[in-house]
Amino acid sequence: MPLARTWSVALLGIDGRLVEVEADIGAGLPGVKLVGLPDPGLRESKERVKAAVRNSGQKWPEQHVTLGLSPANLPKIGSGYDLGIAVAVLAACGIVPVTKLRGTVLLGELALDGRIRPVRGVLPALLVARRSGMSRAVVPVESLFEAALADGMEALGAERLADVVDWLCGTGTLAEPESTAEAPPERVPDLADVLGQPEARWAVEVAAAGGHHLLLVGPPGVGKSMLARRLPGLLPPLSAEESLQVTAVHSVNGELSRAAPLVRVPPFVAPHHSVSIAALIGGGSGLAQPGMISKAHRGVLFLDEACEFGPQRLESLRTALEEGEIRLARQKGVVSYPARFQLVLATNPCACAPPRDTDCSCSPTERRRYLGRLSGPLLDRVDLRVRMRPVTAMHAHEVGDPEPSAVVRERVGRARDRAAARWSEHGWRTNSEVPGPVLRKEFALPRDVTVLLDRALDRGVVTARGADRCLRIAWTLCDLAGADEPDADHLAAAMEFRDRRAA
Repeated sequence: MPLARTWSVALLGIDGRLVEVEADIGAGLPGVKLVGLPDPGLRESKERVKAAVRNSGQKWPEQHVTLGLSPANLPKIGSGYDLGIAVAVLAACGIVPVTKLRGTVLLGELALDGRIRPVRGVLPALLVARRSGMSRAVVPVESLFEAALADGMEALGAERLADVVDWLCGTGTLAEPESTAEAPPERVPDLADVLGQPEARWAVEVAAAGGHHLLLVGPPGVGKSMLARRLPGLLPPLSAEESLQVTAVHSVNGELSRAAPLVRVPPFVAPHHSVSIAALIGGGSGLAQPGMISKAHRGVLFLDEACEFGPQRLESLRTALEEGEIRLARQKGVVSYPARFQLVLATNPCACAPPRDTDCSCSPTERRRYLGRLSGPLLDRVDLRVRMRPVTAMHAHEVGDPEPSAVVRERVGRARDRAAARWSEHGWRTNSEVPGPVLRKEFALPRDVTVLLDRALDRGVVTARGADRCLRIAWTLCDLAGADEPDADHLAAAMEFRDRRAA
């Protein structure tokens, strides 16, 4: 019985498995049977592939065709297997040779007339194929710019199924990636645009240097959103590995730009307070899709008017804040997406939100109730808290020329280099990633340095988790100052950032 096989990829989040596509042509009544846990969209591929083969000038076998997708117990979702199925059938019929199929992965959806349509997740699929030992990929020509990002894989683009048939038979060629000039980096707003607010500017610098989460509290118009939007400009550019990981998330969502497909600048994501939980953390039927927290991976997630988000949305962030990833269980299985972002919360001090505190009409109870929407467990995971004041005309004239992002970014870079060198043996890159036990044991500070923190723990002013975060902030302040080890002043300043009165 004629039997042939090709290769495709099943994505699970931004990871996945190599899938073997087998085609067996045997005796029996004409028909097509597809096995291997296909989803409803994939089951329909039988008719798409049959029509595409016929409209590409080839003959569909007048026998029983059995199509198998292996591993058989792995759910197969989407239409990206169409091209692999069609080529497997043609190879089983002897229409195309199998020589070039060895080490080649095939991705693409087929139109009824034989056109190959683009699919999502080409980059992560090719990264999976590369790890599995594949050396070549045939993808839709519209996805060739994305496939070219997978170094070590020969990427070829096809516009129609007939082009793939000619290439396999040696009578035609496929498109190769075009060499394009590197796109200029995305422009990020400059910190020099923000007047006044020295405490908040310093907090943003500390947050950038240590990778800390930040809460900004203040009346409307004081610059909370302006400062948050300038934080990505203080962060170092993404490394090659981080760029691929962030780009893979955007690829799964189908949001890559053809002009600049590789994401090099830390992303900035600012959802509206009416966003659903599924859109925020990820969700959907079958296998969950990435949410906004995964789009903000290695970047900044900004929640403006944080108190308006509601407790369910805010509390859903807690696991991701601690672990740097989100795991989502759905009917088809459990997937995990990276979600190591810096959280920036901005909120008004009360519901009426007057420009000046003296104009507030809220009672003390109403103000506490409003800020109480930010729960204690959530605030315990936010390292830096800053109360911002209105900027007066006098202050604006006194501050002089504010520092631009380039100057601050240089200081942040030096501080990050010191932290990366310190934690390199452990695999951490920023102070915010260091576990508390390591700070308390291997890098324990002298007793005279931690006396204020010990006293705050005894009085219940800070929790054990909060104390660990004070130590992380102290190490960041130490790195910014160029010191070898935090002193009592650094720890005292770190505790001021954790003062609950700022919230």
